[in-house]
Amino acid sequence: MADRYLHLTGTAPGRFLTRRLGLPQPVPLRRWTLETPRLDGPLLHLTAGTSAIRDGLAKVLATTGLPVETRAARPAGIVLDATGATSARGLAEVHAALHPVVRSLAPGGRIVVIGTPLSSEDHHQAAAQQALEGFVRSLGKEVGRGSTVQLLRIPADGTPEAAESTLRFLLSPRSAYVSGQVIELTSDAPGSVPDWAAPLTGRTALVTGAARGIGASVASVLARDGAQVIVLDVPGAQDDLVRTADRLGATALPLDITAPDAASRIAAAAPDGLDVLVHNAGITRDRRLANMPAERWAQVIEVNLDSVLRTTDELLASGALNRGGRIVATASIAGIAGNVGQTNYAASKAGVIGLVRSLGPRAAAEHGVTVNAVAPGFIETRMTAAVPFLIREAGRRMNSLSQGGLPADVAEAVAWFAQPASGAVNGQVLRVCGQSLLGA
Repeated sequence: MADRYLHLTGTAPGRFLTRRLGLPQPVPLRRWTLETPRLDGPLLHLTAGTSAIRDGLAKVLATTGLPVETRAARPAGIVLDATGATSARGLAEVHAALHPVVRSLAPGGRIVVIGTPLSSEDHHQAAAQQALEGFVRSLGKEVGRGSTVQLLRIPADGTPEAAESTLRFLLSPRSAYVSGQVIELTSDAPGSVPDWAAPLTGRTALVTGAARGIGASVASVLARDGAQVIVLDVPGAQDDLVRTADRLGATALPLDITAPDAASRIAAAAPDGLDVLVHNAGITRDRRLANMPAERWAQVIEVNLDSVLRTTDELLASGALNRGGRIVATASIAGIAGNVGQTNYAASKAGVIGLVRSLGPRAAAEHGVTVNAVAPGFIETRMTAAVPFLIREAGRRMNSLSQGGLPADVAEAVAWFAQPASGAVNGQVLRVCGQSLLGA
């Protein structure tokens, strides 16, 4: 559905009016297309204090396709290496590095701060590195003009090379609706990507709830990136499912994900095993708890959480997920911040987050599979188009980018998780919400 307010603020009268009234002034986001595959302009590489990874990080940044400089008048991106910030005094170096250049960031620019995990043995280091999180979240609410800010933590025993897929994502138009996020890498080695234009070539991916909306967009982006895709949805959505499959050259699998034999039928549809499993299917049955009958509660928990747990367990146990595989589940900002009338939905999506955080390390150790989740905020879909006008407008504006996201924004995040080179990204929950002003 068209965002008329966003269009208004792109006009001279609209800018004048919203400025005078103190209203949000969103700008159109620059998203990935064949014509705009990367940001325009140089990448500014800065260091706060000393850094043990400076040279290695510079080599990785050179792979992003952006010219890397230590001085730039109007950078498209800024990467600040703050791994050397180990005390409260060291934070002065962070201020000194970014203060002179933050105003020069181009519209739609990217800032990525590089930190390290918090030490359990050095509370001064932990304090300084935790301070970076508050700094990044606040800066993300300040920069404006469609720009974003993230914190990426690289483990002390890891290498910058493990961050390549993540930096390629964060420093590109693919991450347009991701801001104020903290991503913590593991020390696991990433897989190789022979062709970054098609990083999923040779991999088989299955997407549930893929007949339309976010699921169809996820399937489309995975296919664009080279995957052979299987799209799954309930038999009642078969017509839309087949149309999606035909458009992508994918395989349609009409199947109720809550069926007792769902996992075995998924495995049969991918005889050579799955490399990517995307749990996207979900439903809502909204009502305040006092008015919610047991069946409305049970339906949402069964589809959104229990089926995810059951099929994941069975596919891992049977070996249907290949080593080096990726599981990506769909949580929600509702599972983080809660929503009136959605105790069942919020519980199910918070449960998905618990699944990811617990299973991720064990699945990597036992099966060579990573487990992550996306948590969408207000995304422009058929469902949100039916929301009453005032509530819809509030949902659009309640984030640092002051606009709703698109299904493609969620899909790009899923595709990043799905890459072979994202092996060091595990147990993470990425909010695709434009840095929602709700939740932590």
